[in-house]
Amino acid sequence: MTLRDAGLFALLAVLLVLTGVMQSWNLALQILNMGLISAIMALGVNLQWGFAGLFNVGVMGFVALGGLAVALTAMPPVGDAWRAGGVGVISALIVAAMSIVAAVVLWRKDVPARGWLVAAVLVAGFIFYRMLFDPARDAIEAVNPALQGNLGGLGIPVVLAWPVGGVLAAGAAWIIGKTALGLRSDYLAIATLGIAEIILAVMKNEDWLARGVKNVIGIPSPLPTAIELQETASFAERFADPVTASTISVKLGYALMFTAVLLVLILLMQLALRSPWGRMVRAIRDNETAAEAMGKDVTRRHLQIFVLGSAICGLAGAMMTTLDGQLVPGTYQPLRFTFLIWVMVIVGGSGNNFGAVLGGMLIWFLWVQVEPIGAWLMDKVTTPLPEGDFKNHLLDSVAFMRLFTMGLIMLLVLRFSPRGLIPER
Repeated sequence: MTLRDAGLFALLAVLLVLTGVMQSWNLALQILNMGLISAIMALGVNLQWGFAGLFNVGVMGFVALGGLAVALTAMPPVGDAWRAGGVGVISALIVAAMSIVAAVVLWRKDVPARGWLVAAVLVAGFIFYRMLFDPARDAIEAVNPALQGNLGGLGIPVVLAWPVGGVLAAGAAWIIGKTALGLRSDYLAIATLGIAEIILAVMKNEDWLARGVKNVIGIPSPLPTAIELQETASFAERFADPVTASTISVKLGYALMFTAVLLVLILLMQLALRSPWGRMVRAIRDNETAAEAMGKDVTRRHLQIFVLGSAICGLAGAMMTTLDGQLVPGTYQPLRFTFLIWVMVIVGGSGNNFGAVLGGMLIWFLWVQVEPIGAWLMDKVTTPLPEGDFKNHLLDSVAFMRLFTMGLIMLLVLRFSPRGLIPER
């Protein structure tokens, strides 16, 4: 890291300190925590695009799978729901998996009327699946639907759910990659975007899985909550304002945990980047034809990168759900937030891990702060203007300051630093 790079990170730290001094330390730590999570997401996308040239626009799908993993592992199981339809759902999923495996095995065999046999197996499997699944699903969703209506989770510690989120996203990425990685550039982008929409549609509509749009609330925290700290006599006596001190303490604890995860990821990715494997991946990115001529398995390496990058995004999604304390599928908007993560990578510097971290934290800071700053600025600008439609129009335009600022930053960076603030060396 050069002196200029260190100066950019120092500037980001100054912005966070100014936020704490001029606004509140609660807000500064909240921005820091989400900035660290955004940096991890940017690392995952940078691994796919910056190192391998894979244009993945389905980032939010893998982030959502990480959040789903937290709900399915950290939440306590709903005993009544399991008794009502748990066996039926498990049986239906086993039937579906066996049908798919049987169809794949048949397709690989050279037998007469192979296509008709595969179709018959899939149709029969689908019929049996729905016969088992539908009544079990209805029974589960009828169990206390206002508060539950789902199977719940495994009740394991929430920190252990973070790697589970990465594994779940990696498994989905492997399945997707086996079919979609034969595509290139914009075709791969369209395929991954469509798959992300499918993942989110399943999460929103399958109430038995994680309550759908009813949301999963009350996800356990890996740290003592603010209320628990306030109820502790020794903590309450130590501070004049225990309410503010408790929220700051919790957010500071999350910041330390997220920083530790980020540092471990950066260390591993830097080691991978400088290894023979990293040099091979970048050689494939730069010239696939030459790499294939040297005997490299391009498709296999692309699949590895796609799975690893998606796993990092899933890990970030699990951390974000833990920080929020709830799973809200409606907040995962692929076009909006995938665009934001891509802005982080492009502005920070594609192909550079430190650039991705800087871009993730800087863009999230601006995403949060631009609208209140824009409201203050527009209020000052419009104060001398007479009341009327023009003044109201200017004041209403504050809501679009975020998207305007992101586009402006993209244009400025692409004009004056086209390889990003911290470009690939």
